[in-house]
Amino acid sequence: MIESLNHFAKTLLTTCRDVLPIAGIIIGFQLLVIRRPLPHPKKMLIGFLYLLLGIAFFLEGLNLALFPLGNLMADQLTSPEFLGIDPHQSPSWVSYLWVYVFAACIGFATALAEPSLLAVAIKAEEISAGAINALGLRLAVSSGVAFGLALGTFRIVTGTELYLYISISYLIVIIQTLFAPKMIIGLAYDSGGVTTSTVTVPLVTALGLGLAANVPGRNPLLDGFGLIAFACLFPIIAVLGYAKLAEWRSTGSPFSKH
Repeated sequence: MIESLNHFAKTLLTTCRDVLPIAGIIIGFQLLVIRRPLPHPKKMLIGFLYLLLGIAFFLEGLNLALFPLGNLMADQLTSPEFLGIDPHQSPSWVSYLWVYVFAACIGFATALAEPSLLAVAIKAEEISAGAINALGLRLAVSSGVAFGLALGTFRIVTGTELYLYISISYLIVIIQTLFAPKMIIGLAYDSGGVTTSTVTVPLVTALGLGLAANVPGRNPLLDGFGLIAFACLFPIIAVLGYAKLAEWRSTGSPFSKH
């Protein structure tokens, strides 16, 4: 118990060290550049303390739950007993089918639960007066993350080069951008970023590192990273595709451009 409290205290001090410069910049601009007093300083101070405690608890939760969970799932899904192969036999990429399924499911679920994506989707629906459906946007983004993580785990298992996937995917994004409705382009690009936040990143990172550590011939440093790039990139493709399909349904022409 005492050891846990000491560890939390160290995490809280580290959080304060990291966050205080941000607060200093904001308060400095408010007082020295804008030259106006802080509104409701007492409430802001209480909120800032809540923020520090929340970040500290979140970091502790990552270390105690999400990172170990991701490693555990990767270890269990790649064990020879689960795969049903000889421990001395080198499994093929087909043997890791459940790894791809798990990555897709965890990607879809974490993206759908991502608070930042929910906030962006609600704002997009409000500003567009309902033209952009919040749930539809979230489902499109989540589907993109699911496919991206499944493909990313396939890349780790097969050991193929990351740049091949990224280059081809960005080429697809560029082509989609040329024909996508203008109102959705900025939102689509932002959707890729908001998916990689508090819920998704820890689990995905732990899954990638655990998978690379357990697949024969893979190096966690070289192969374990890169899943976040897939989680950022494929939601853009999914949202642009979703918008173009919606436009085709409304106009009846697959080649119209606005």
